[in-house]
Formats: sequence, C-alpha cells, structure tokens
Amino acid sequence: MTVFDPEPFLKGLTTRPGVYRMLGEDQAVLYVGKARNLRARVSAYFRASGLTAKTMALVAKVRDIHVTVTASETEALLLEQSLIKAERPPYNVVLRDDKSYPYIQLTEHPYPRLAFHRGGRRGGRYFGPFPSAASVRDSLNILQKLFGIRSCEDGFYKNRSRPCLQHQIERCSAPCVGLVDRQKYADDVRLAVMFLEGKSQAILAEFKDKMEAAAEALEFERAAKYRDQIDHLRRVQEDQYVHGAGGDVDIFGLALAGGQACVQGLFVRDGRLLGHRTWFPKNELAISAGELLFAFISQYYLGGDDREIPKSVIASLATPEPDTAGAEPVVADVDRRGNVASREDLAVLGTALTSRAGRRVGIARNVRGQRAGWARMATENAKVALASLIADRKNVLSRFLDLQSILGCEDVPKRVECFDISHAAGEATVASCVVFGTEGPVKSDYRRFNIEGVPRGDDYGALEQAIRRRYTRLAKGEGVLPDLLLIDGGVGQVNRACEVFMELQVDDVTVLGIAKGPSRKPGLETIVQVGGHELPVPANGPAMHLLQHLRDEAHRFAIAGHRGRRRKRQRRSILDDIAGIGPRRKRALLAHFGSVASIKGASCEEISKVPGVSRKLAADIHGSLHGH
Repeated sequence: MTVFDPEPFLKGLTTRPGVYRMLGEDQAVLYVGKARNLRARVSAYFRASGLTAKTMALVAKVRDIHVTVTASETEALLLEQSLIKAERPPYNVVLRDDKSYPYIQLTEHPYPRLAFHRGGRRGGRYFGPFPSAASVRDSLNILQKLFGIRSCEDGFYKNRSRPCLQHQIERCSAPCVGLVDRQKYADDVRLAVMFLEGKSQAILAEFKDKMEAAAEALEFERAAKYRDQIDHLRRVQEDQYVHGAGGDVDIFGLALAGGQACVQGLFVRDGRLLGHRTWFPKNELAISAGELLFAFISQYYLGGDDREIPKSVIASLATPEPDTAGAEPVVADVDRRGNVASREDLAVLGTALTSRAGRRVGIARNVRGQRAGWARMATENAKVALASLIADRKNVLSRFLDLQSILGCEDVPKRVECFDISHAAGEATVASCVVFGTEGPVKSDYRRFNIEGVPRGDDYGALEQAIRRRYTRLAKGEGVLPDLLLIDGGVGQVNRACEVFMELQVDDVTVLGIAKGPSRKPGLETIVQVGGHELPVPANGPAMHLLQHLRDEAHRFAIAGHRGRRRKRQRRSILDDIAGIGPRRKRALLAHFGSVASIKGASCEEISKVPGVSRKLAADIHGSLHGH
C-alpha cells in the first residue's frame, strides 16, 4: 500500500486559488475542496495537532492529491461544485441530482391540461420549479377549484362520452364532452397562468368586475359563482402569502445536534410562500456549522443545472452554542470565525450565483424586520425536525432516509400507505390500509374496507375495490395523498393499483409491491416496481425493515378486521333476515325455544306466545322459516 508523503508535495504547491482533490486507493476521489490559497489550505490537513478525528481518518486514506489552479476564487467555487456533482465524493456534502425537480406543465392543446411534471421538458409551458411534490399538488388543487382546468391525459380526454368524476365534484369544466366553449376555457387558462405568475390581486379585481356585471344583468347564479371564487381566492391568499413579503427569496436555517444536521429551506416567490423542504445532510468530517451551511448552499445552487436562483438568499442565523450530544439542537451561523463562510467567502458565493443567474443575486448574512422573521422560522423548523429525529427511539426517519436513497428521489417520502387483503377461502374478505409517517404509524388514518361484489378468492378485484374506494375520496381533495403506496403482493397487484390510479387521475404516487420469497421467510422478499422491475433493496437494510414493518402492520390490521367480520357473521342467524325481528325479539325467541331448529318446529300459535310477538309476526316467522 502506497503511503502519501505530504512534505515534498506541499513545498512545490502554489499559493494561487484553485481546487484540490484528495484521492484514495484505486484513485477514488475522497474529497473535493476549493481554496483561496492552495498551499495554506492543503497544508492545514497535515498539521501536527488540531484536527478532528474524522478529518484524521480522511487524511489516513489519502494516497494522492490533484490540484487545479483557477484564475479566481469564484472560478474555484464553480469548479469545486461541478466536480462534486460529477465525482460524488463520500466526504463532501453532496446533494442528489435535481433532474426530477417538480414543475406544473401547461400542455400545447386546444384545451390544455395542467399537470404535475418531473424530468425532461416535452413541450408546452412550465411553471416552477416547486420545492416539493406536495406544493405542486396544493397548487393544482387550487387551480382546479378556481378555474376548472382539466388534468387528465390526452388519451383519457379523447375517449370520454360523458363527464368524469372531476366534473362531478366541480374541478373540471368537462371540455372533453363540449360542456364549455373554447373561448371560455381559454379565458380560464389565462387566469390560471396569472395565478401561477403571482398575479392574484389582478384576478381578484377581474372576478369582482364579472360578479358586478352578472348581478346588474340579473344573472344571480353566475354572480354567486364569482362570489364563491372570490371568497376561495382570498382564503388562498391568506394561506399562501407571507405577511409583508415581496420579491423572490430563499431562506435557509441549520440545526446541529448529536452529530447530525438538519437544513430547512423556505421559498418565497412574488411574496407567496411556495413551500418548504427539509434535508438531513451527512457531515462526514464533522465540520463546523458555518462550513456545513456554506457547503450546502454552494452545492444546492451550483451543483445542478436546473436549480432556480432567486434574487436574494438569506443564510445568516443566530450565533452557535457549543454542540453537546443529546442537547437541544444548535442554531448555526454562516458567519463563523475563520476562512470558511466568512464575509469574503459569502461575497465569492454571491459573485458565482450572479454569474450563473446572469443578474445580481444578493446573499444576506444579518437581516432585520420581516427577513429576520423568515430566518427564525427556518431555524425553528430545522430544530423541530432534528429534535423529532433524535427523540424517535426507533429512528423511523433513518429508515425513510434510506428508502429515499434507494428510490433516488429528492424528497423524503413523508407518508407511506400499505394495503393487504385477508379472507378465509374467499369468505369475509377485508382489505386494510395502514399509514406510516416519518415518526412511525399514523393509526388515526388506518382504514378497513369490507369487500362486497367480488368473486370469492379474487385478490386482484378486492384490492382494486379497496384502492378505488380509498383514493376516490382523496381525488376529491378530502385527505392527503401518500408519497408511496406499498402493496403486499407482486407484479399483478402493482399493475392493478396503477390502473386504478390512472383512471382516477392520481399521479406522482410511487407504487411498490413486496412479494414473499419461495420459503416465505422474512428477509427473502422481493420489492417490485411497475412493469415487474425489481428494486434492489438490501435484505438487512433500514429501508427493507421499514417495508417489512409496513407489510406486517397491514397484515395484522387486515386479519383483525377479517376475524371480526367472521365472528359477526357466525353470530348472525336466519332470524336476522326476517322483517320485524330485531335484537330484542331475537333474544326473546331464542330464550323461549333454545334454538332456531326448535322455532322452525313450532306452530304459529306457539310462536305467538313469545312476549312481543304478535300473531301476524308469528305467521311471518313461520312462513319465512318454511320457505312460504
């Protein structure tokens, strides 16, 4: 094993700005860094004392160092982030690729659709990027309620002969069957675009004019509709607008505790809070809070090609306190003493962002007034999220993070639902739906479905009925859609679930199946995706443990419901089907005769002697028991 000798390397190293790459065995890149002075910065890794244990572990693995000299520190920063994206070194703060960043797409069509979109652009107009899938769903929900713009696929649109569920719940004007003319639909699309551009006040004024005109024309039903739209739009403004806000601003807060980190981002556009996101970056070198936040912001904006850069970034928070294991999360300050994340470094980052955006981008360290309130909000949310992670003894969130890594998605799946079917030879079929969040089971959201009208033993049909009943309600906006749906089953069940989702126009829900192995032993399961592709999930990893936990909980909940239904059926008798026989008369009959067989052998006169049973009812009972 070759040992790296730093002395001759450092003697010949330049003092100019640039980027250094630390290489390990087989020339694998361990760490990428930038420096204002390459010799001074790299030499700091090989000093005799003052290094953290994790930094010493990194240095022990170094077998070579490559440097690239740049003309300025700004160029070094841009090159550093490009190399981090390409090499993904294990000791750097590395974000996931942002190619799947969510947008709202307005398609090119005589009657355009508004839809959730990820990935490459395929024509049409795009609005975003949005901070999370949930914020896109919220915006689409608002647009459908206000303007009735269709969301269905073109293939679904072409083959309609009558309005679908979306029209029935007043979320689509049904252009597919000609219930709205092209000019009116185009006007609704224009208003929807204005809303996405943040021009809600102009829409409000237009709605008021239309309401007054309709009232003057004595078209009171149309005026009432505009009144309702005005009320809804005002409520939306109250929910989405930040008090005193203006402009385009991203705000980042950082909390550290117990060797873990949490970054919270708030995103304001045209004074409207689009949403927030939470990250839990790895801090492999145990760098300071200031270094970590600076590295995160640099990688966030400069490590991808499609990241929107706002006019202003707020990254100046409270002064950090000593970080003690098990203590309250510590608030980080990007302004630390030292040569990392100093005033000069932030100026370099601002210059790099300005160069990338093609316009001036400001980075604020110390802010006042409303901006200080945003900074506190971001920090408090980061502290709460990190405290939740640390307080959870089972550490469910770590399992969610591992699942996020395996799925390759940018957001942590915050809500997962799992379905299972239970029956005995097709009898008393019950479907269960259990819900997990990042803090564990959400038992208040568990649901059971008694399956009716499906052939005995048809698990596919039972699953389809349960999913349809569950998500028809959610498609109406009642409740929360999951980020991930897990099904106890294989390819057939997964494909059937996707067919129901397509029909209900539910998108952006990842569907997985957990299929038992040949011996049905835990740890031998196969995780399948749509189309039968297998998802490689390590058998003993946190993600597999999460999926197994979900499957087992859904199985337990389904069996409990199935057994309860069977017990109820077993307690049921032929007397329950006779009109006029309720629980009290049923008890009286059984107490008097002892059994249904004895009642069947009795005459009408004998039956009428039971308290509460008239002669007419006795005749009905006798006739029902004898089939006439």
